Amino acid sequence: MPTTKVKGIVLGGVNVKEKDKLAYLYTLEQGKMTVSFKGVRGDRAKLKSAKELFCFGEYELVGNGNINIVTSCEIIDNFYNLSKDIERYYEACAILDIVNKVAVESSPPLFIEIIKALKCLCYEKAAKYYVIDKFFLSYFNLSGYHFLSDRCSSCGARLGKAYFNYDVGELVCPACRTQSCDAVSEPALSAMKILEQTEYDSLSSVKLGGQGEIQAFHILSKNFEWKTGYSVLKLL
Repeated sequence: MPTTKVKGIVLGGVNVKEKDKLAYLYTLEQGKMTVSFKGVRGDRAKLKSAKELFCFGEYELVGNGNINIVTSCEIIDNFYNLSKDIERYYEACAILDIVNKVAVESSPPLFIEIIKALKCLCYEKAAKYYVIDKFFLSYFNLSGYHFLSDRCSSCGARLGKAYFNYDVGELVCPACRTQSCDAVSEPALSAMKILEQTEYDSLSSVKLGGQGEIQAFHILSKNFEWKTGYSVLKLL
């Protein structure tokens, strides 16, 4: 049977049979894949770590069907420190859950974004919500939904008070506000603009005010749910 090597990260999985596991990989080369780990739940299984959530590695697969079998894995990073901080762990889980729900095709920019976000949560000291807010903004931008503008997307007027229109995924002015809009506070709008422009490895130096990052999360997660029909994991 043909053998393939892919760089991938484990998004989740389910236990099957006595010691097997089906895992969902998001891969650089082929997008989302379902792969099978045989006998991996045994105490001495050589691929025991490779099946775990967050594991990022180069996986060797064999098979020609819908589900390939993992035969080896060279682990690049397992982001182990996430397990030591429950809030960061949940934020990382929410990011992978987003990917698991919507990412199907291969997207190298999205793959890189995932790795950067996990590295930031694991190794940096960015405040809560900063990483997932930035990831949301990057995901929307990669999907063609860049909405941070100083002008109303409907009439073109310069924005003073801004509202987020979930029907179109854009910012609008008070005159163009509809029932599908939520008000965007100045701290939330400022937070989104700053986070969008800041690299992940610099987020730990950012200090936002007015709980803008929390308000931004509610807007961004609601926009995601509105567009995809999928709910977002709640953070602690």
